[in-house]
Amino acid sequence: MIADVGRFALFCGHYARVAVGSPPSLTRVLESTYVIGVKSLPVLLVIAAFIGTNLSIQGYSAFEPLGGQQLVGMFVALAGVRELAPIIAASMVAAKAGTEMASQIAVMRIRQQIDALEVMAVQPHAYLITPRLLGIVFAMPALTALATCAMVSAAYLVATQQLGLNGTTFLEHASTSIAPVDLIWGLIKAMLFGVVICLVSCYQGFRSEPGPEGVGQATNRAVVLSAVTCVLLNYVLSELFYG
Repeated sequence: MIADVGRFALFCGHYARVAVGSPPSLTRVLESTYVIGVKSLPVLLVIAAFIGTNLSIQGYSAFEPLGGQQLVGMFVALAGVRELAPIIAASMVAAKAGTEMASQIAVMRIRQQIDALEVMAVQPHAYLITPRLLGIVFAMPALTALATCAMVSAAYLVATQQLGLNGTTFLEHASTSIAPVDLIWGLIKAMLFGVVICLVSCYQGFRSEPGPEGVGQATNRAVVLSAVTCVLLNYVLSELFYG
């Protein structure tokens, strides 16, 4: 494990050195943003909406014995906006875009297309990673904001239409329990998660073993390590900001 962490650190250091002098084209950055953001959006909105409904139901069942069922809005805002929306967006992007990054680069590795880029005097790390990195950094905050809207909207509908709570009270508790800095912090966390997902996925693609089995293993490692790293990073960031 220590050796793998060291190799990943060397990979990131090498990429940082070569990326400085190799700016990507705007077309490739926009294409990566579209692939990562738009194609991950439908499944993310569905997952976020159903998690919002679960938050309302669980919050109501927890507060009702105490007579505080009107605090469901606060529960949804604190749990959803601060923590769940960024990590859900990261998980969906890791499962969708992260695996795609790892598999594409792994296929290029086993087909020696990366070696061909080097022969043509093209730095493969900068050429393959930078557009994806910028694309995911641009896409993740937008995806997190949309996931937050979907989560809170679904929670509001369940709270008012199914559980019979007052909608105005729900929104008042939700809005007063979080500050604008919480929204900004959630978007910053989403950007950091995007950087982690991209670097981990590309690293696994570059170190893929030959053959279809090697591509499958690289893809599997990419999504697992990205998800685990994002969860651990989320804890560290939450501890630093809210601890």
